[in-house]
Amino acid sequence: MIDVILFQPEIPQNTGSIGRLCAFTNCRLHLIHPLGFEINDKNLRRAGMDYWQSLEVNEYQNWDDFIKSPKRPSKLYLLSTHAKKTIWDANFQCGDGLIFGKEGAGAPDYIHQWVEGNRLTIPKYAPELRSLNLAVSVGITVYEAIRQISSSN
Repeated sequence: MIDVILFQPEIPQNTGSIGRLCAFTNCRLHLIHPLGFEINDKNLRRAGMDYWQSLEVNEYQNWDDFIKSPKRPSKLYLLSTHAKKTIWDANFQCGDGLIFGKEGAGAPDYIHQWVEGNRLTIPKYAPELRSLNLAVSVGITVYEAIRQISSSN
């Protein structure tokens, strides 16, 4: 369906919620290291990620490894609060990849440059607020992509 790419996620509970969403929606999850936590049985249980084994997870040591991987989606969108184009303006297709930066700092400039015109934002109606939680942003965007893909079939 859709690939979710987390660039250096820092909070295990967010990654756990996103993993659950990916399992529920049959999306692949890509994790680009370094992570702000360790993926082990103890942390997975603490974050309630008992479904982790039923999820397709691909891990990469860094951005370059991800870009070189044959498993990465060919079309990538970066979600950013700095983008002008919204998720409603995109034309999502099955197999597209959605990149989300780390909770504390977002995505570095080289990723913004790599995706060029494929930067998207979630429409915001409270300009005084900075951003949504990472897991919430992923959920909104994945379901918008699924809606678009389902309506085009």
